[in-house]
Amino acid sequence: MDESTELPPSSPVADTTPVTSSSSRTETAALSPRQVRSVADAKRIVEARGLTHIKVGLFDNDGVMRGKYMSREKFFSALDKGFAFCDVVLGWDIQDQLYDNAHYTGWHTGYPDAPVRILPHTCREVPFEDGMLLFLAEFEGAAEAVCPRALLRRVIQRCEQAGFTPYAALEYEFFVFDETPDTARAKGYRDLKPFTPGWFGYSMIRNSVHADLYHEILALAERMDFPIEGLHTETGPGVLEAAITVDNAEAAADKAALFKTFIKVLAERRGLMATFMAKWSNEYPGQSGHIHLSLRNRNDDTSAFYAEGEPHSMSATQRHFLAGQQRLMPELLCMVAPTINSYRRMIPGFWAPTDATWGVENRTAALRVIPGGDKSQRQEYRLGAADANPYLALAVALGSGLYGVEQGWAPGKAVEGNAYEDQHPEELALPRTLWDAAQRLKQSEAARDLFGDAFVDHFAASREWEEREFRKHIGDWELQRYFEII
Repeated sequence: MDESTELPPSSPVADTTPVTSSSSRTETAALSPRQVRSVADAKRIVEARGLTHIKVGLFDNDGVMRGKYMSREKFFSALDKGFAFCDVVLGWDIQDQLYDNAHYTGWHTGYPDAPVRILPHTCREVPFEDGMLLFLAEFEGAAEAVCPRALLRRVIQRCEQAGFTPYAALEYEFFVFDETPDTARAKGYRDLKPFTPGWFGYSMIRNSVHADLYHEILALAERMDFPIEGLHTETGPGVLEAAITVDNAEAAADKAALFKTFIKVLAERRGLMATFMAKWSNEYPGQSGHIHLSLRNRNDDTSAFYAEGEPHSMSATQRHFLAGQQRLMPELLCMVAPTINSYRRMIPGFWAPTDATWGVENRTAALRVIPGGDKSQRQEYRLGAADANPYLALAVALGSGLYGVEQGWAPGKAVEGNAYEDQHPEELALPRTLWDAAQRLKQSEAARDLFGDAFVDHFAASREWEEREFRKHIGDWELQRYFEII
C-alpha cells in the first residue's frame, strides 16, 4: 500500500544536468554538495573541506553499491581523465560468486579494468563521516552497454528525443529487525526478532515511541538528497514504508538506490538490520518497490498524460504508454523481479499482481492509473518489489511505456473490483519463475530494441545463473517432506 502524492511539473531539487564551468561563482563562495555541477566544482568542494580521501561508488547488476575510498590526488585525476574499475562487479552475483555463463566478462577475459567516469552532479555528504563526500560513477566503453545506470540514461534520452521529460517517484517497504549481521547468521536467519511486534499499519503509537529512529531516517534522507515525502508503519511486524519525493527520472533512480543503501547503513549503525527482500516470511505480505511515473511535453512543459474531459483524464499518450507497460510486462519481468525470492511475493491476496492488469485507482492491478490534473495525472507501476535494482526497474517502467507510445498500442480492458478473482487473457500471465522470466527476456524483440543485445544477453545470463545457484541447494521444505518418508 502507498500514499504517494502528486508529481510536480518540475523537481524541487536543482537541475542535475552537469555543466562545464562554475565561472558564475566566486572561488570563495560556499559550495554545498548538491550545488556541485562540474569538475571544477567537485575539486573546489574537496579542497575547501580539506579531504584527503573521497568516497566513489557505483551499482552492480543487482543494484548493490560497490565502491572505495580514493585519495584526493587520484580523485582529481579521475575527474579529468576517468579511472579504471575491475569489471568483475558486472560479472559476479550478490554473493560475489563469478558467473560462468556471461560473455561480456569472465575468466575468458581475465576480468580486466573497465573505464569509469565520475559524475560530479551526484555529489553527496555522508553524514556519519565528518564531512566526507560521496560521488557516484558510471561505466564507459564496452561496459557501458551492460551498466544499469547507463542503461536507464539511454532510455531517458530516447524518451527526451520523443519529446517528453519523464518524472518518477519510488516508494519502498522494508522490514527492520532487532538483529545484527552476526546474530542473524548465528540464527541461520530463523526466528529473527522484528523491531516492533504485531500488525499495526499507520501506527501513531509506533512512530511516536520510536520517533528517534524516524527522525534519523528523515534527517539522513534530507542531508543525502533523497528526501522522504511520507514515512509510516506498514502491515506486519517491524515494517516501514517510505515514499521518496519526485524528481526527474535519472535523479529519482539515484535517490532510490542511495536510499536502499544508506537505510541499511543507518540500521546497522544502530544495532539493527533492514531488509528489502521481496518476501522474507510466508506469514506476512511482501515488500513493494512501486514506481510512480509521468511524462511532460518538452515543448511547453504541460502534462503529456492529462486530457481534460477524457475518461479518467487520460490522454492518448497515457493510454499508449499504459498499453506498452501492460503488453511488455511479461517479457521484461525478470528486470523488475530479479531474484528467486521475487516470485514468492507474486501470489493472490498479498498486494502483489499476478497478471499484467490495469485499473483506475485499483491496488489489486499491476498498473494503477491515478487521475488528477496537469500536475498529478500519473500511473503507478505496482508490480515492482523492493528487491529490484532501481535503475533497471525504472528503465523497464519507462521504456515499456515509451515503446507503447511509439507503436501506438491500446491497452486491454481495465480491471474493476478484485483483479485476483478475474480471468485474464493468457498473454497477460506473468512468468512464475525467474528461469522462465529470463527466457522471456531473451526472446523479447522489444527488450533488444530498448536495451540492446549486449545488455539483454548479459542480464538474462545472470538471472539463469541465479536460478542455477538456487537449484544447487537443498531447502528445509525438501528435508521435511522427503527425508523420512520417501
